[in-house]
Amino acid sequence: MKIVVIGGTGLIGSQVCNNLRQQGHDVLAGAPSTGVNAVTGEGLQAALVGAEVVVDVANSPTFDDAPAMAFFEESGRNLFAAEKAAGVKHHVALSVVGTERLLAMGYFRAKLAQEKLIEDSGVPYSLLRATQFFEFIGAIAETCAQGNSIRLPAAAFQPIASADIAATLAKIAVQPPSNRMVEVAGPDKQPMTWFVKAYLQQKNDPREAIADPAATYFGVPIDDQSLTPGANPIIGPTHFEAWLKNTAAAR
Repeated sequence: MKIVVIGGTGLIGSQVCNNLRQQGHDVLAGAPSTGVNAVTGEGLQAALVGAEVVVDVANSPTFDDAPAMAFFEESGRNLFAAEKAAGVKHHVALSVVGTERLLAMGYFRAKLAQEKLIEDSGVPYSLLRATQFFEFIGAIAETCAQGNSIRLPAAAFQPIASADIAATLAKIAVQPPSNRMVEVAGPDKQPMTWFVKAYLQQKNDPREAIADPAATYFGVPIDDQSLTPGANPIIGPTHFEAWLKNTAAAR
């Protein structure tokens, strides 16, 4: 079948495209660089001709409140108008575990607005919420860096490899729409410091990761439930320490 992946040239999207092509599907990677821009609508209708499924993994280029909201609302409206015109049968979208618990951050308010658009669109859908990516652990650590230490929230964390998210999305894309939300997370649930310490050790970084009850996640206080899934999530197979070793070997 023809499947269009919006955001198909990014970290998740490129892997989703590869997985679906390996299954024999006709896959179009939609992105501004390929002439498909969901925010402006450019190239969208032409890209969706003959498509049965759209997988939306495009992400706002900024966490700032107003631009993030505008990105998800404008791209969502354009996508659903084009999907209805093309007769798309299944809309698959990627969101974030904990979205409704972190509404003090504008980005998460924007993601919740995106989810509402999906639910109200009239297009059959499947929504996958994922925990944070292994690939972002370093960036998260740097936001908490203070001199020779990295002061992190004491909360639990359950991140996941991007490859496992992509594999889950590719599986969902070829199944009937569920018209509901499911969650996916990694197999390791530990304090955030556990992941950052392992990351620093792999990088031979001498800085110390410290759990600080006053530390925030991008300016927002969090607890053990903020970034971890609820009951019965899909669990990705890749453990963080194995991912670190494989990533180092690949370099």
